[in-house]
Amino acid sequence: MPFRGWPPEAIAFYEGLEADNSKAYWTAHKAVYEECVRAPLQALADELHDEVGDLHLFRPYRDVRFSKDKAPYKTAAAAAGELEGGALVYVQLSAAGLFAASGHYRPAADQLERFRAAVADDRSGAQLEAVVASLRKAGYELGGQELKVAPRGFPRDHPRVELLRHKGITAGRTWAPAKWLHTAEAKDRVLEAWRGAKPLHEWLDRHVGPSSMPPDDRGR
Repeated sequence: MPFRGWPPEAIAFYEGLEADNSKAYWTAHKAVYEECVRAPLQALADELHDEVGDLHLFRPYRDVRFSKDKAPYKTAAAAAGELEGGALVYVQLSAAGLFAASGHYRPAADQLERFRAAVADDRSGAQLEAVVASLRKAGYELGGQELKVAPRGFPRDHPRVELLRHKGITAGRTWAPAKWLHTAEAKDRVLEAWRGAKPLHEWLDRHVGPSSMPPDDRGR
């Protein structure tokens, strides 16, 4: 089916799930999830295939085995995929609205090593600084896990220590629920966010690239 946005019931579903994250709520509202949340997300993924390739839809169930929080269900629906150069694209719907991001979220060990070397380099590091400044000016949120200090082997007063502290780097946009979310315009917003972050993708492709490690050894 064509993507026509998410109906208002999708936002209401997640508002309810945040208030009552229980099997009873999930069972009573599972049909709403399937029809109003998952089906539109799958339709969006299908329509975006020619632009970004396969998008994987995440399961709605949380892995609570090693978590103090035993809430069984995720309070957001999401899909992600990997671009040819190794950058990831991600889209998420929740009660807070729509979120779209791209970049390297949890890079493999070899990718992280190349990222830090490129950030430390005066030429490529300065290029990334300019990209990040431009994205922030355009309204993007800079994401990625961060260390409290510079990683081992780099001085704490390095001029680009903020970037060196990143264990990944992403650029994302967030939109609060609005009427357009219930229309096909939502796809345009997602594409706009990913396309607008192209300078970051190009820098990552040029200086980091995809991992060459076996999946089980990437240490994500």
